[in-house]
Order: sequence, then C-alpha cells, then structure tokens
Amino acid sequence: MSKKNFKKIDLINYISINTGLSHNFSKKLLSDILVILNTSISSGYLNLKNLGTFKVFKKKQRIGRNPKTKEKFLISARKSIKFTPAKNLSEYMSKIYE
Repeated sequence: MSKKNFKKIDLINYISINTGLSHNFSKKLLSDILVILNTSISSGYLNLKNLGTFKVFKKKQRIGRNPKTKEKFLISARKSIKFTPAKNLSEYMSKIYE
C-alpha cells in the first residue's frame, strides 16, 4: 500500500475485490461493522482479541494557542479514544518496519 490516506471507499473496494462480494454488500457490511464498533466503544471499553483494545478516556479542559496569531483560547473538556495494540499486532508491525 502507498502512503496516501486510506479512506472508507478504499476499504470497501478492497473487501469487494478480495472476497468476491458485490460493492453494495461490502459497503453495507463495513457500515454494519462500524456501527457495532461505535456502539461497543461508547460503553467505555472494547477488547478485540489479537487486534487491540479501545478505551474511552476523559481529557481535561486546557488552554490552547493559535501558533500563527499567538492568540490563546480555551479547549473544552471532552472524551477521546485510546487504542492499545495487542502484543501479536505490535510484534508483527515491528518485524515489517525493522
């Protein structure tokens, strides 16, 4: 794969070509998977065996700064998602990018 951004349509095309499924079915399949992931992650924690763990954590309110104008502004508190890869995935990626 190249270093361009990997978009949802690219994943749909990849699924369609490599599985022989129709484009519309691949689109529906990916959409359903993403809904399941979003629903599961919104509960606060999702562990996918041999892939990794998604955790929801809270970021505190802080002061940010526009680097161009040096103007300060308030960044509100919010929730964010942290992904921790599984050991197998980390080892695999280490071998690829040695």
